[in-house]
Amino acid sequence: MGSQPGEPEAGKEPEAEPSPPWRNFWRMLGHGTALDKFMMSLAAICAVGAGVTLPLMNVVFGNLVDDFNGYFIPGSGVTKDDFTGAVNRNVKANDHYHDLIKYFIGAYAVAFRFSWSLTLLASTSMVFISLVNGGTLPIYMKAYKSVEKADEKASSIATEALGSIRTIVACGAEGRLAARYAEWVSVSRKRGLGLGPLTGIQTAPANFAMYGSFALTFWFGVKQYNSGNLSGVGPLVTVVFSVLLIISTLSFILRPILDITQAVSASTYFFEMIDAPKLKKSGLKSLDVSTSDDIYFKDVTFSYPSRPKAKILNSLSLHIPAGKLTALVGPSGCGKSTIVALLERWYQIGNQFEEGSLPDTTSPENEDPPNDKLDENDAVPNSGEITINRYRIDDLDLKWWRSQIGLVQQEPFIFNSSIYQNVAYGLVGSQWENETEEVKRDLVKEACQEAFASEYIERLPLKYDTMVGEGGLKLSGGQRQRLAIARSIIKRPPILILDEATSSIDVHGERIVQEALDRVSKNRTTITIAHRLSTIKKADNIIVLKGGESFEQGTHEELLRQKGIYYELVENQRLEMGDESSDLETEVESKDQIQESNILTEERRKSEPGAAAEQTSETAYEKRSLVGLVGLLLWEQRKYWPLYVSIVVGAAGAGAVLSLQSFIFAQLTTVFQLEGPAMLERSQFWSLMFVVLAVAVGISHFVLGWTSSAVGTYMCTTYRQEYFENILAKHIPFYDMQENSTGSLSGRLSTDPTQLQQIFGLQLAYPLISVFTVIGCLAISFAFGWKLTLVAMFSAFPLIIIAMFIRMRYEIQFVEMNQAVFQESSQFASEAIGAFRTVTSLTLEDMITTRYSDLLKDHVKKAFIRARFAMVIFSASDSIDLPCMALCFWYGGQLLSTFEYDVLQFMGGQTAGQFGSITPNVAQAAGASNRIFSVREPESSNDDDKIFVERYEGGPRIEFKSVSFKYPTRDVTVFKDLSFTVEKGQFVALVGASGCGKSTVIGILEKFYDYQNGSVIIDGHELRSLDTSSYRQSVSLVSQEPNLYQGSVKDNITLGVDPTTVTDDDIQQAAKDANIHDFIVSLPEGYNTDVGLRGLAMSGGQKQRICIARALLRSPSLLLLDEATSSLDSESEKHVQEAIERTAKGRTVVVVAHRLATVQNADTIFVFGEGGILEVGTHAALIKNRGAYYEMCQSQALDR
Repeated sequence: MGSQPGEPEAGKEPEAEPSPPWRNFWRMLGHGTALDKFMMSLAAICAVGAGVTLPLMNVVFGNLVDDFNGYFIPGSGVTKDDFTGAVNRNVKANDHYHDLIKYFIGAYAVAFRFSWSLTLLASTSMVFISLVNGGTLPIYMKAYKSVEKADEKASSIATEALGSIRTIVACGAEGRLAARYAEWVSVSRKRGLGLGPLTGIQTAPANFAMYGSFALTFWFGVKQYNSGNLSGVGPLVTVVFSVLLIISTLSFILRPILDITQAVSASTYFFEMIDAPKLKKSGLKSLDVSTSDDIYFKDVTFSYPSRPKAKILNSLSLHIPAGKLTALVGPSGCGKSTIVALLERWYQIGNQFEEGSLPDTTSPENEDPPNDKLDENDAVPNSGEITINRYRIDDLDLKWWRSQIGLVQQEPFIFNSSIYQNVAYGLVGSQWENETEEVKRDLVKEACQEAFASEYIERLPLKYDTMVGEGGLKLSGGQRQRLAIARSIIKRPPILILDEATSSIDVHGERIVQEALDRVSKNRTTITIAHRLSTIKKADNIIVLKGGESFEQGTHEELLRQKGIYYELVENQRLEMGDESSDLETEVESKDQIQESNILTEERRKSEPGAAAEQTSETAYEKRSLVGLVGLLLWEQRKYWPLYVSIVVGAAGAGAVLSLQSFIFAQLTTVFQLEGPAMLERSQFWSLMFVVLAVAVGISHFVLGWTSSAVGTYMCTTYRQEYFENILAKHIPFYDMQENSTGSLSGRLSTDPTQLQQIFGLQLAYPLISVFTVIGCLAISFAFGWKLTLVAMFSAFPLIIIAMFIRMRYEIQFVEMNQAVFQESSQFASEAIGAFRTVTSLTLEDMITTRYSDLLKDHVKKAFIRARFAMVIFSASDSIDLPCMALCFWYGGQLLSTFEYDVLQFMGGQTAGQFGSITPNVAQAAGASNRIFSVREPESSNDDDKIFVERYEGGPRIEFKSVSFKYPTRDVTVFKDLSFTVEKGQFVALVGASGCGKSTVIGILEKFYDYQNGSVIIDGHELRSLDTSSYRQSVSLVSQEPNLYQGSVKDNITLGVDPTTVTDDDIQQAAKDANIHDFIVSLPEGYNTDVGLRGLAMSGGQKQRICIARALLRSPSLLLLDEATSSLDSESEKHVQEAIERTAKGRTVVVVAHRLATVQNADTIFVFGEGGILEVGTHAALIKNRGAYYEMCQSQALDR
């Protein structure tokens, strides 16, 4: 989308950030419960016990060597599993931090006990490892943070897009958003590839040092033995293997340190929020303060923290009388919603911060700067006070004060729960909070009846127990608004604030809801913000705001007589009611006439093509196995075969080293059968061979670290981009499903590709090493001792493989179970945070945190129960190799005792049982891969054979023929046998009650949804037969809820077009038509001004006008406006309406409107109701008909 603020810049390195304080690690542990701390302490004690036992096995092994050395053939029984295990076992240490500590302490204690000089010599390699890792770790962490930053940018783009997918689809902007996303994915890839050599450097030195230390220590130990300073080979073996265990522990301590560092880094944000200064919550309550007193704004000057130089309120003084209805009116950005924010104490006049949040992401709608320009170097000092009963509201108890206010916002947030629960949330903090469910249900029903919500609720199959979906998506805008009103009035608050509370309600509903609000407003202080002036005619006090100041004040009649600003606003909304006494014939089709002329017979309707078609049907995805997933991924990304070859070569080298070390170690142990110079000469040769192995293993692991990291990065970024594009390509019904909420999809998009790296990072390399190790070990074992090899192969080896398989399978099931049980709590938390203002206004903070805590406890309990069984499997798989080794030792000893084997044969033969100590944790990666591939599955519809749409000259002709429709996720018919016609180039309006199907018609015309029966004909072609992409290019949609995206104003206006095909003059003309140009050029950066995340830097009216400009710039043949002017003030609405009517020539315009003044010039008005169309005609004809439309107009007539 052009140049975006914050987008990647070539060659620009990420800025260094201060390191997070490590004390946060202990703070995190401090948040554990008593049980958590007990379990961690018990785990630490068990870790010490387990850690001591493994080094003690080196003592046993050393004694065995001495025993066998005293036998006819000196040596050892079986090559101790510690050496190969010290290399292979380490992947397990990634998930068991306690293992690292326990081995370290135990191994050192054992080594020093037997020879302090050898221990110190062997420990020199640890200095080398510490220097290398210590020097590269900060570089690695900096590079890793830069990758995370790029991923966060990509995630932000995805969240914005998925949260407004209908706008993206309607604009045909999937490619634009995918390209923006790809920019940051590309940056992530570039930075991720830079981690490759660092990963290699982290792994290679430790492996090099292990073998180098072995060679040095053994060489020195032989010299000590030869000079009489060492009692035998046993202490030497014990010290060598103990120190090797320490080295291997250090080499793989990197991953836990990285995990802890990342956790500490992530915790920084949370602790900053926890430690941030908060608004004072305690204060005066009802015993001291009466909410029945007047509210005063005294010389209030205010600016938002995110825009400190923009003065929103300018020395504003207001008097809001108690028990009266006060209305605030004025153009968008004049400060109306800011007054609400200050009354709700989301902001404090004296302190520019919002409680518990950050202004950039949670500030309420921002207002326009006033006309007077400010010095850009000076921030606006906030001043003034707001009082009630002589007390500053900042001195009142916060929760009590908010509980006294019932708030309905312009864009109401509805929680993803039942209708009953949504309304019952309004009882929190009231005297009915702890009442029985029966009493609460009665109160909910009463509130819904007053808010005119019970009418549609009672028609639903589950009535009040109906789930409303994410953000109330299953309800229409008007239905959500009425539900929010019911929620606000259920506790009968003494103060009621209505911020455009009826903007989304149809005319009929508005009249009844307004009557309900008038009724509940009696004897309580009511503040209403309205653009639809018919809703405030009866207000006791109307205050006209402009530029953050109060310009006019009085009643409706008084302000009309002044003929000032308010008078002009009223004139802009005046409806022509015609001559009520006229008896002229009217050209109006009644419901009966419409049905008689258009409805097809049931038999014909059933025979319509595509009667059963639905877009939600998708090919069922069958989960693939882990092996199948790895094979598919490797095949699809076969272009990276040089990297695959490098990994195989590196794994072969590492595996060969692990195989050869057993042979060389066997040769070294036979050195002690010699004496004098022969012993020294032979020990020097084989020690040198170990140095060669050290170099080889170092190179192999460096290649493995680099190439496997590169493959993981390529896989992750490639499938992350594909994942996003595949999700964007889904049909709209896909997003209506519960499991495909915005939060869920965004989370999966962030984590699934990352988990994919678990298969192709070092997790891919280690199993390959094991494969080559087994091959080499088997070859060596058969060459030196086939009997012992067969015992290991058919006893030890199968048991280890079976244990590994069972553990891996159980891990996959365990991860899937965890993901399922924690999904609910994750979605709950995401929803609560996104609804910050609603949560705080309803004083739901304690309830939300308690509910979240209960969800987590319940999920942890389920996970803990299953984890108990998992631990049995994990412990068995970790310890199965010990009895297997014991068997090999025993049988090898038998062969030695009968002189059938010598030491060399024994040590070579036992290596077949060494494979399998690596169990890569690929459970999460397997699930992630399946989810990535699942969204790739083809949809049921195919556009390959569809008709390509050029443009409809003069606009298309639209005909609905007996169309029946119900949403895929709801078993409720919206309309049945709907028939109507829109002629080419007509400007038509759809009006009627909320939920009657007006927006559904828009959704069908945008091809968001498919209809079950009937047909929709667009210029002679069935809508289903049209190519979706080209058809949408000829259609523009402005929806009720405007959606902007991070980036400049210009980028947002050009979202629906190719920026190279339009000029700046075209963009500015579209902005002028939308009455937003003057505001844009008044901004410091004009059209390049950043609108903020989700457009938060703009007010609701400003966002709406930018969206209208976006639609007009596309020059559509068909313009769809779904309550497009609902957020505009009267003046802006008038200008926009004139622009729409002026540009309507040459195109077909379909408008859904509740403000009837905006459609009185329409060529045809369709009045929806009762599952069909009640009336059709022009405004004048419908007025003369005195039917449903006339009654709607009566409700909105300002002069009635």
